[in-house]
Amino acid sequence: MTAFTSADSKTAYETLPGQERFVAPVEQTPLQDVDSIDESAPATSMWADAWRTLRKNPLFVISGLLILFIIFVALFPQVFTHQDPNYCTLENSLGPSAKGHPFGFDTQGCDVFTRTVYGTRTSLSVGILTTILVMIIGTIIGALAGFFGGWIDAILSRGTDIFMAIPLLLGAIVVLQMFRTSSSIWKIVLVLALFGWTQTARIARSAVLETKNLEFNTAATSLGSTPIRNLMMHIMPNSLASIIVVTTTSLATYIVSEATLSFLGIGLPSTTVSWGGDISNAQTMLRTNPSVLFYPSVALAITSLAFIMMGDAVKDALDPKSRTS
Repeated sequence: MTAFTSADSKTAYETLPGQERFVAPVEQTPLQDVDSIDESAPATSMWADAWRTLRKNPLFVISGLLILFIIFVALFPQVFTHQDPNYCTLENSLGPSAKGHPFGFDTQGCDVFTRTVYGTRTSLSVGILTTILVMIIGTIIGALAGFFGGWIDAILSRGTDIFMAIPLLLGAIVVLQMFRTSSSIWKIVLVLALFGWTQTARIARSAVLETKNLEFNTAATSLGSTPIRNLMMHIMPNSLASIIVVTTTSLATYIVSEATLSFLGIGLPSTTVSWGGDISNAQTMLRTNPSVLFYPSVALAITSLAFIMMGDAVKDALDPKSRTS
């Protein structure tokens, strides 16, 4: 093979016939700043980019305002009504709306507006507490299964499959029927969390499996970081996006599940104000006085819709692939 001839602009290398290579001269292919980067701009992270996307999403703004209003109602119901939700007189049974009672009265003569306002606290408490507990249990089990693998992954994954095969409401109904001696918010939360952590565990396992093979984990290991430190300091913070998305969407499911259990009469006791219990008590009035059933049902629907919309907005912000698919 002959040497490179710079004088010939058409043939860079003179090789065997059929193996010639063409190299254009430098003056015909000048370098351009096609990938220039503004080095003065501050560094951004995934969470900063997600927040920038969320602020421009009308779905996030609307759902965020609704959720803030719902939380305010749950924390400060006295701002909206000064009535006692458990104060009922039969003289007002199925009475129409009046001053200070815009939604009228139910069959027992209770103020529907007051019970709807105070029912927000119960439903929201069950939804948030269940979501937190589900996130903790599912994240721990899924992270351990995905990080260590082997027999640990096999045992935890098979246990997850067993609980996943049991429908949430069916499992909750069976357990609550077995322990009907007492009912409280914490009992409903524990039962819903017992059968609701499986989806979070599967998502956490997949996220950890994907994250643990990235370069930063290998670099941390080469610098002497222990496996547990890698899991807690590097892998889990980079796996939280998928977990947050699924738990945000699931919060609405737990609110509806609590209402369903109370509607069936095996959830919260009748002394606890809840939307599900009020809907159950008003179902016989659907034809004669539908407004008694309408208001708690609308409150339940709006609350569930707000968290579902929030989950969709967070998913679009943390998962760019969902916006292009």
